[in-house]
Amino acid sequence: MIHTPLTKILVFDSGLGGLTILQALQKKLPSCEYVYASDNEAFPYGTKSAEFLITRVQRVLQVLIDKTQPHIIVVACNTASTLVLPHIRRHFAIPIVGVVPAIKPAAQQSTTKVIGLLGTPGTVARGYTKGLIEEFAKDCKVISVGSAELVILAEEALRGFTPTQAVLHSLLKPLFDAPQLDTIVLACTHFPLIKKNLSDASPREVNWIDSSEAIARRVSALLDNQALAKIGPQGNGSTAIFTAQNTDTNSLSDVLNSFSLARTEYIQV
Repeated sequence: MIHTPLTKILVFDSGLGGLTILQALQKKLPSCEYVYASDNEAFPYGTKSAEFLITRVQRVLQVLIDKTQPHIIVVACNTASTLVLPHIRRHFAIPIVGVVPAIKPAAQQSTTKVIGLLGTPGTVARGYTKGLIEEFAKDCKVISVGSAELVILAEEALRGFTPTQAVLHSLLKPLFDAPQLDTIVLACTHFPLIKKNLSDASPREVNWIDSSEAIARRVSALLDNQALAKIGPQGNGSTAIFTAQNTDTNSLSDVLNSFSLARTEYIQV
């Protein structure tokens, strides 16, 4: 199937980490129209309570759906996906794809069966994540590190502030204290933004795994199966939407343009 601009995909995250998912989608499905939505008013999600996130995500998505009328939604946030997917799938009829830690491929690819899980505090502590480990990595030793600081560093990197190797080395140390570790799951969509920095700060070479390409394949399959490209209004380009306007969002035009997000809009939630 040729995916025409009639197909509108909403990519949603608390900050800018979901741009890594957007990039993979754009590569896989270049003819679709994209809306990238950041709930920057509530950023970061990784430190918020479960009750707050369930209510917040559902409310923000309702406003976004009413405004943009997407054909499919990608919740490009591990923290939100590991918690809110059952709730929002019951509430909304639109197909929703979540991003969860790539534990299964990591366990399959690891030679030593010692893998690291690098995510937000919420993601690594979530029962959903522990269930993935139990189901797909039972034969592995999984070392989990939750860092809210790393999310901030990744966001700052997009704005030109490169994290120092010393800081990254300190954050990674609990993983590399395991001498047999050979694979690290980037269980936050922000972290691939600084994968090279993380690799440079690592004491040895490991395999870094994230979910972006798998998510793009999943979305493509859903579009094919449901023929979603055949419905909806004619698209006219891609848009970035934020829940708060401030000097920071006003300075992001170059970054957003690099992801083909030509317009910036704001919503009130």
